[in-house]
Amino acid sequence: MSSLWPAGRRRVLVVGIDGVRLDLLPELHTPHLDAVAAAGFLAPVEVDEATPTMSGPCWATIVTGVGVAKHGVLGNHLGGNRLDVFPDFTTRLAAVHRRRTFAAGGWEPLFLARSGGPLFAAPGRLSYIAPLEDTPEAWEVCDERVTAEAEYVLGRSDDDPQASFVYLGAVDETAHFLGCGPEYRRSVEAADRRLGRLLDALRRRAGYQEEEWTVIVVTDHGHVDQGGHGGRSVLERTAWIAAYGPGIAPGAAPARPLHHTDVAAHVYAALEIAPDPHWTLDGRPFETVAAEPVDPVDPVDPVDPVDPVELVTVG
Repeated sequence: MSSLWPAGRRRVLVVGIDGVRLDLLPELHTPHLDAVAAAGFLAPVEVDEATPTMSGPCWATIVTGVGVAKHGVLGNHLGGNRLDVFPDFTTRLAAVHRRRTFAAGGWEPLFLARSGGPLFAAPGRLSYIAPLEDTPEAWEVCDERVTAEAEYVLGRSDDDPQASFVYLGAVDETAHFLGCGPEYRRSVEAADRRLGRLLDALRRRAGYQEEEWTVIVVTDHGHVDQGGHGGRSVLERTAWIAAYGPGIAPGAAPARPLHHTDVAAHVYAALEIAPDPHWTLDGRPFETVAAEPVDPVDPVDPVDPVDPVELVTVG
């Protein structure tokens, strides 16, 4: 077996927060997501007509970089998939490019050989932490434990994953049980606090000042007011991506409409990996390139830089 590729300066963290409605974000206290957007962008994504507005198909598209016609995931049961041909980025990077990768979360089909899964077949390190029961409260506890595990892994220089995916599922579960009212909004704000902890973990790394981090935060679909998704309403099919990092101009809108397939494509670009044409990726890297290079450690203002982790001080 060949040795791991030298780590280099580039690192990528993708945080997937399930079921967060874009239209509600301006009303909520999400300082850490706001900081990511200020250091780069936050832009809408429309789930395409071929893709059911369900978690399984949307997350498969996000992490493989190809649409449903290729990866074959059409529902929350992942059976019939072609993920062996179109793997997720953590698996492909570990197997093909010998990069350290990491994936963590609590929804079974993403991480276990159940319900047609796993979506994340073979990252370098995988942490599955199950909710004790299928309730909003249990999912909040699950997301807390997932966040703590990811803080530990991301903060270590010896483990040092170069590409990571962290899944938070409580927001979606809360909407299904309780609709998109006060409890849902509190869950979104709790997810934002967990995002802040992950960003803090990056900053605590011993080599952080010498590293070039790309951070991508993405949701898979929206919800109707009473909770639920799977239809074609605007609320259900509207998702979003927020990101900062090398080559992403702070505060600049994306040059074109974004698609879920662009996330995996940008992960490869951020690691300076040219996709093999045989991968037939459907996505493209984000196109908000700065006129002059921006220090990715302090990407908000190249004259008077502010680290995106330091934009807010709340917990």
